[in-house]
Amino acid sequence: MIKKTANIKIRIAKKEDAEFIALLGRITFTETFGHLFNDKQVLFDYYDLTFSVDKIEKSITKSNNIFWIAFANRLPVGYAKLKLNSQTEFITEQNICQLQKIYVLKDFLSLKIGLELQNALIKKTKDKNFEKIWLSVFINNNRAINFYSNNGFRPVGNHYFQIGKDNFEFITMVKHLV
Repeated sequence: MIKKTANIKIRIAKKEDAEFIALLGRITFTETFGHLFNDKQVLFDYYDLTFSVDKIEKSITKSNNIFWIAFANRLPVGYAKLKLNSQTEFITEQNICQLQKIYVLKDFLSLKIGLELQNALIKKTKDKNFEKIWLSVFINNNRAINFYSNNGFRPVGNHYFQIGKDNFEFITMVKHLV
């Protein structure tokens, strides 16, 4: 068990953090979704597509993306990604952004690092005068759905995302910021 007194630090991620974020993405995705894949090669292919160091480096340098990285006792344990001016089919307004990812290593969830990452992300959206923020969450990820619901996000629709031959259903949730 991780001590509740861990020294937590959250900061805006830099390009040099891409290796940490790529590894955190692979591990946390496996912890959350790995059991859903019968064909592990599909999972590994998805990692290469989504969590390669090159892709994360490019994503960090895009002006419409902001990444945060979280450390506990100087170890990288989680990250978040905000995509500015990102729309969804369920919301027609222009002044909206997307909480694309909050991933925290399973062993560190009890430290509320996800909440701290979300708070940093929400503060940034308000500072930039966005009116709404949306996200997608896997329909069977009850822990995440409860987390977002408890933090003011409300469901607005469902959509599907394909990885390999498998289709996964997601809930789109939105939070009003003003």
